[in-house]
Amino acid sequence: MSVHVAVDLGAESGRVIRGVLANGRLEVEEVARFKTGVAKIDGHLRWDLPRFLEEIITGLRMAGERGPVDSIGVDSFGVDFGLLDEHEELIELPVAYRDRRTEGVAKRFFEQIPAGEIYARTGIQHLPFNTLFQLKALADSGGDALRRARHLLLIPDLVNHHLTGVRRTEYTNATTTQCFGLAAQDWDPELIAAAGVDPALFQEIVEPGTVLGTLRSSVQAATGLGAIPVIAIGSHDTASAVAAAPGEGSDWAYLSSGTWSLLGVETDVPVLTDDARQVNFTNEGGVEGTVRLLTNIAGLWLLQRFRQDLGEGVSYADLLALARRSPADGSRIDPDDPIFLNPKSMTEALVAFFQKTDQAIPETLGAFVRCLLSSLADRYRTALDELRRVSGREINRLHVVGGGTKNSLLCQLTATAIGIPVIAGPAEAAAIGNLLMQARARREIASLKELRSMVRASFPPTIYEPEQR
Repeated sequence: MSVHVAVDLGAESGRVIRGVLANGRLEVEEVARFKTGVAKIDGHLRWDLPRFLEEIITGLRMAGERGPVDSIGVDSFGVDFGLLDEHEELIELPVAYRDRRTEGVAKRFFEQIPAGEIYARTGIQHLPFNTLFQLKALADSGGDALRRARHLLLIPDLVNHHLTGVRRTEYTNATTTQCFGLAAQDWDPELIAAAGVDPALFQEIVEPGTVLGTLRSSVQAATGLGAIPVIAIGSHDTASAVAAAPGEGSDWAYLSSGTWSLLGVETDVPVLTDDARQVNFTNEGGVEGTVRLLTNIAGLWLLQRFRQDLGEGVSYADLLALARRSPADGSRIDPDDPIFLNPKSMTEALVAFFQKTDQAIPETLGAFVRCLLSSLADRYRTALDELRRVSGREINRLHVVGGGTKNSLLCQLTATAIGIPVIAGPAEAAAIGNLLMQARARREIASLKELRSMVRASFPPTIYEPEQR
């Protein structure tokens, strides 16, 4: 038996999860959960990282109170970063990717280096909040943060640094930044310098499965844990979630469904065709030498923000019950329209979209929610068609992992829209992939194939078959 602890930071919440691996099965227990989210501080949307770190330390202490721990791993969302000064202290709270500082930045950057060349060098789709464009926005702002900076670390690397004192960047997260060069399999100093940033700020890149170090003495004292190793797993949460997708063979795709929807397949090499670039597919690093060929789709963020407009008194369960009773042939949105990226009010953004596209405005809460979920399912269908064309892959089933698996209506709508079975689960895929990659690093699991077999044995899925439309 071995015991591992996953720190899993999402855009809406953070979790500390304890996993016990025994007899070929993994049992998980959530020992701590806390809200993450962003706040407007000093004129920007920021992550309150010091508070997250306090919550993580509390969670690690609670995990240790349940018994011995063999290792720890950290995963989070990608692209965002923090800067450390000469004393390795955080200079300012990390700015969140939904902040408006990057508006128009990509267009300016493409005047320096064409978009096609950047895609050929990095394989990464052009999203306005990519790290490369965040850096350009930061440099263009003229503040003193970059002048004071000595080190740049992505969010999970900042947590690992707090736990161990070690400064490294894990490979899967590095590849999401659009600062990573495919040819050299390392940082691209020319792109970084073009953003106005010193490439020397970036850290050495390490592979998933690397032992970074052990808990520093102050963390040992705060948690009651000993010199526990901290392992750089697939620290981009999608990398860990895809590792836990329980697929067999090669004729399946994955959908990591949460705040974002990431739909793709695993490949051996990047796909850098003009077609892939035109439909904005990205090539991110996966575990065990794989490439995650995928596209980003605005996921359950739409529902999260719509519910936020309604106040805390309305539950997701209430909204889904209303949606089930609403007609299926209502209005539709484009989930990826920029109007929905970070509106002051999701309801107002939806109304504006319906007016712009000459569609009827839904008359009930249930109709609004049905519209959101049906629009996502329709977008998955078009993305899956694009994926088949770009990858040349036959796809006969879709493995949905992450929090979206709990939304049974969305899963059923998706199966019906795409016309193939949806295999839903596990829900805590990022944490499970995190935990099992720790075990893989400790040679308790022999391969990615064995890891996925263990997921199938430990977390039976729910299967949704297409219905007649």
